[in-house]
Amino acid sequence: MRIGIVGGTGKQGTGLAKRWMRAGHTIAVGSRDPTRARAHVAEIGGGAPSTAVEGGDNVWAATVADVVVLSVPYAAHAETLRPIVDATAGKVLIDMTVPLVPPKVSRVHLPAGQAAALEAQAIVGPATPVAAALHHVSSTHLADPSHPIECDVLVAADDTRAKSTTLQLVRDLGLRALDAGPLVNAIALESLTPVLIHLNRTYKSQGAGIVFTNLPGVGL
Repeated sequence: MRIGIVGGTGKQGTGLAKRWMRAGHTIAVGSRDPTRARAHVAEIGGGAPSTAVEGGDNVWAATVADVVVLSVPYAAHAETLRPIVDATAGKVLIDMTVPLVPPKVSRVHLPAGQAAALEAQAIVGPATPVAAALHHVSSTHLADPSHPIECDVLVAADDTRAKSTTLQLVRDLGLRALDAGPLVNAIALESLTPVLIHLNRTYKSQGAGIVFTNLPGVGL
């Protein structure tokens, strides 16, 4: 599968790209600055064949991808989405955005649309099903593809295809994927991230995660 990571030059996008490449996927790295994206490809690829990871602008990454992942700060969320609406039509959009408001990033902030993922769905329209996921995985842990991550990933979506696709891509990262219900539950998923940031600061953690117990039969 070809995964387009919009905002893929950041720490989160870089870690995801490396791990998905290890699972056999190809990556299209998108950025507002295509030159920066192309330069970043060498860092992500690490000697992989040139066709395994390529870089360009965000519209290009969304156009060539089978699945689009949005990995941008909330301040750039809407302005990044609007230009790629046509390019994402009919594809699954995975939104991992958390509506943080610096400098108070350890406090929950509900945006006007209640959740970034709900705002994303309103922007891209019904032709593009949105899944909310990957809010609680530390970029520090993602950076080393060989490092096992002790963290469950909650996936919320209204569309069956969007949910099943996202659950499988999470498993391909080596993480346990859990069905967290409809897209409106992204409100809870996004709101948990500031709590994890607070835990990291309080307990000097490199990346606190969440693990759910007593879920028989749920594996990677």
